[in-house]
Amino acid sequence: MRCPYCRHADSRVVDSREAEDGQIIRRRRSCPECGRRFTTVEEAVLAVVKRSGVTEPFSRLKIIAGVRKACQGRPVDEDSIALLAQKVEETVRARGAAELPSHEVGLAILAPLRELDEVAYLRFASVYRSFDSLGDFEREIAALRAGAAAPVKEHELPGDGSSVPAARVG
Repeated sequence: MRCPYCRHADSRVVDSREAEDGQIIRRRRSCPECGRRFTTVEEAVLAVVKRSGVTEPFSRLKIIAGVRKACQGRPVDEDSIALLAQKVEETVRARGAAELPSHEVGLAILAPLRELDEVAYLRFASVYRSFDSLGDFEREIAALRAGAAAPVKEHELPGDGSSVPAARVG
């Protein structure tokens, strides 16, 4: 790490601490050239690969926005939506990959959303899985009643990502 004071090419780590549940590491460093100390912050970046092939950083705010739209008019409070987004982020980060496809983010949303509110789940699933007939809704409702969500099939996933419906995330 280059010293911000004298621009020396090297520095020594004096202390390291985790912050924000281990998502960020703060390092206290010392420059061997000028002797001054400075702090660096390291954050693991999780990238989402969209269907169009474009890569963008994971955003918990996008999860919140998509779930909020699915929950519109439902008795779901903001704290529950924020907690769901946190669970989704923990789930996708636990996979240990630096990049993940956007459809995996959508899959990670479905299970906790189903537990939170079945109507919101059905709304989100209808956009995420591109329901195009009443039969799609009927099958999903039957799966909900049976206690198991219908599995997502690759051909059910939305197209190339060029138009993003309101509740789609990623």
